[in-house]
Amino acid sequence: MNMLELIWMYTLVFLLSAIPLLEAVIVIPFAIFAGMPAVQVTIIALIGNLLTVYFIIIFIEQIKKWRKNKKASKKSTERRSQRAERIWKKYGLPGLAIIGPLIVGSHITALMSLSFGGTKRGVTYWLTFSLIGWCVLAAILAHLGFDLFNTRDRELF
Repeated sequence: MNMLELIWMYTLVFLLSAIPLLEAVIVIPFAIFAGMPAVQVTIIALIGNLLTVYFIIIFIEQIKKWRKNKKASKKSTERRSQRAERIWKKYGLPGLAIIGPLIVGSHITALMSLSFGGTKRGVTYWLTFSLIGWCVLAAILAHLGFDLFNTRDRELF
């Protein structure tokens, strides 16, 4: 693999991880299964995911105004939002930040945590901690699963 292909693959991992609902936790296993190195993929995917989450945290006031205008024309109470609110009421910010990325994704978790009353600092801390944990777990499980099927020692086609 030449340098240009490698840069393209890492750029793709970064960009896909930054897309809401297509989280780093999802991108990491696919990249590892594609044969990319687990440590580098995890770091790049985590950075891509965290940058967009931080973007949401920094610009939350503008996002709230945009959502309020959008909701005025569309009334929606989603099951995921209700589930996230129940988690918030029961476990607070740490609980939502830890379980939220699996239920609704990290971007929506950041938005909900701030909407439910979390501070920017607290949401930043807990979501960073949570995403690091989930990304490392996804990388480990993908790597172990990759080794479990012994795909490194045999050709796929």
